[in-house]
Amino acid sequence: MLPTIAQKSEKLIIGLMSGTSADGIDAALVRVRGHGRQTHLELLAFRMIPFSKKVSKKIIEIASSSHVPVDELVRLNFYLGEAFAESAQSIAHDVGIPIGQIDLIGSHGQTIRHLPDLHLFLDKKISATLQIGDPSVIAKKTGVVTVGDFRPGDMAVGGQGAPLVPIFDFIIFRAERKNRILLNIGGIANITGLPKGCTIDDVIAFDTGPGNMLIDAYCKNHFSMDFDKNGDIAGSGTICDEMLRELLSDKYFRLLPPKSTGREFFGEKFLHRIEALAKKYHVNERDTLATITALTSKSIAQSLKEFIPYHIDELIVSGGGVENKTLMQGLKDEVPQSRVLLSDDFGIPADAKEAICFAVLANETISGGFGNCPGATGAEKATVLGKICL
Repeated sequence: MLPTIAQKSEKLIIGLMSGTSADGIDAALVRVRGHGRQTHLELLAFRMIPFSKKVSKKIIEIASSSHVPVDELVRLNFYLGEAFAESAQSIAHDVGIPIGQIDLIGSHGQTIRHLPDLHLFLDKKISATLQIGDPSVIAKKTGVVTVGDFRPGDMAVGGQGAPLVPIFDFIIFRAERKNRILLNIGGIANITGLPKGCTIDDVIAFDTGPGNMLIDAYCKNHFSMDFDKNGDIAGSGTICDEMLRELLSDKYFRLLPPKSTGREFFGEKFLHRIEALAKKYHVNERDTLATITALTSKSIAQSLKEFIPYHIDELIVSGGGVENKTLMQGLKDEVPQSRVLLSDDFGIPADAKEAICFAVLANETISGGFGNCPGATGAEKATVLGKICL
């Protein structure tokens, strides 16, 4: 079965992704030709299948807790496996393609815990990560070979297991005559640096810090909204410079790449810190949201200035953050010397990019291609990623 799939010159692949916001499953159906630098893509369909509020709340509750009920975690793993399978079946149905004609599924899963730093546990120093929504469940429920659980392979060879998008960025966006930065603003913001004419060894990538995560969480707590639509609330507020300075002084922003982060750092604890600073400086809710939004744009810009050693010709943005006009304007103001574009301008819809990425990563795995960029994750070597589930 596997040699047959790998040898096909053209494959129909579904990429599945659920991010740190835990608002739903992104599903992309992609026609893929070739692999590696010879990869050619055609997006056939994309949709986001939202979780119910009850499911989203449970995911965030388990992902945020330091004391997780094991029974609930195990059941959620299988529940999400079925949810991912249903999403794959749904998008195939949308375009009238029987699920049996899909060659491959690539699933990132749902991150519950990401612990990239070495920590003494028992008698070994261990880094660890956990993504749930078991790919074996997806494979059996759909009847389609599924590749999932991409992060552990990179961590096993000394990497941080994130970010995973850089190999996709290198394959699709590398240019001979332009220095490009690929910026994804999801729950967490991450960048991939592609100097002109680069090889895989020249790629630098890392998580810059919060993307939409803190904005969304503050909106839920103070405005009873899932997110700040168009950035309208933040846009009506005034940034508190003293509060922003304190937030930007956080140790994470000073760490040298490679580095990655998540809800463990920029989750509830960080939000409590924001609440305390708002109280300290007597900042109202609108101004606090304006300051949190500025934290995302400023921390991205700060990372570009400190860690990218070349002029940036094009900053290509994707992810849910592109819908936040206040955030995007703040970003443009911070990098006036660079042309700010959307991935849409290159045929990759901003909200679909990560799901497409996992279709491409699954294709690389099945073709025997590398799935990581050592310069991005800190791994000792490039390696094939993922688990193949029949």
